[in-house]
Amino acid sequence: MKRMKLTLLAIGLFSFSQAARADWGPAKRLTWNSGYSSSPAVAVDSSGHIHLVWYDYTPGNAEIYYKKSTDEGMTWSSNQRLTWTTTDSWAPDLAVDPSGNPHVVWQENLTEDREIFYVRSTDGGDTWSASQRLTWNSGNSSIPNVAVDLSGNPHVSWHDKTPGNEEIYYKKSTDGGTSWSANQRLTWNSGNSNVPCLAFDSLGKLHLVWGDWTPENMEIYHKKSTDGGASWSANQRLTWNSGVSGYPQIALASSTYLVVVWSDSTPGNRETYCRRSTDGGASWLASQRLTWNSGETWTLAVAVDSAKCYHLVWRDTTPGNSEVYYKKSTGGSVWSATERLTWTSGECLALDISAGPSDIVHVVYDNDEAGNAEIYYKKGN
Repeated sequence: MKRMKLTLLAIGLFSFSQAARADWGPAKRLTWNSGYSSSPAVAVDSSGHIHLVWYDYTPGNAEIYYKKSTDEGMTWSSNQRLTWTTTDSWAPDLAVDPSGNPHVVWQENLTEDREIFYVRSTDGGDTWSASQRLTWNSGNSSIPNVAVDLSGNPHVSWHDKTPGNEEIYYKKSTDGGTSWSANQRLTWNSGNSNVPCLAFDSLGKLHLVWGDWTPENMEIYHKKSTDGGASWSANQRLTWNSGVSGYPQIALASSTYLVVVWSDSTPGNRETYCRRSTDGGASWLASQRLTWNSGETWTLAVAVDSAKCYHLVWRDTTPGNSEVYYKKSTGGSVWSATERLTWTSGECLALDISAGPSDIVHVVYDNDEAGNAEIYYKKGN
């Protein structure tokens, strides 16, 4: 707590400057499908092209689809179907490499268990490779997350029930996605470790956060690799809360400035919290509560732009239905006032955010106000 009135006044003025609202365009509907379209993931390449994936039940089972925009979201390509399976392809994630090529992972709900699959494009999303199966495990391999290093190589993490409880696993490619390393187990915990999130810093160091039930309630943990995933630091526990702290997301403004956000039920309902590091994850500043709402905060996503401004979105049930909200911060210490981005009669269940090279913020989400869930898009300048 700051005690000096002058310091408090300075913080108040800074908070006001942070609260300047982004210029948000209208919501744009991106899909008109007969089936349920959900779980969008978005990434923007260095040319400002926007890449989008989601799963869609239009074929009768869930399949992965893709589309892109090359004019900052004004127009979009036709839907491209990436998977043709008899089982459900679910929970896609997306990253783009320095050449503007998208890499996509998902979990395939096979008859016997769940496994991780991968597909890539080498021409900016126009054509795609055949699907590659990345795991052959006796337990369920679920909720994959992908990040791409400075050399264009994809790295994937997921949680896996092969050991009996859910643990975090990892693998990588050193040839752009053609071949892959063996699975690497990153956690050995008594409780379930799940929903990992990977991110690279500006020097190519790899950071991982996840939620862990080892302390009896779920808490947030972090670890990192400084050698491209060959070896990893010890687990760092980031939260000690009475509620459930879960579903973390991480964003890195540089090699030293990190922000982790998560959903936390400690106040009684789920709220959004943040913790940051200014020394590359060696130490962490105190947790910050970012929302005070009557509803439930779920499904966070965070991105950082070239000006090192963090952009955060989440879905919130405060209005009675689930809507999309936003706030931002320069540096992660002080955050803007909350902005509501959607006013719908339906429910938002999943969302994602990415920031382009012109510091344009791109938000995608699903909403079922049309009768079944469809994918929508908004951008802010």
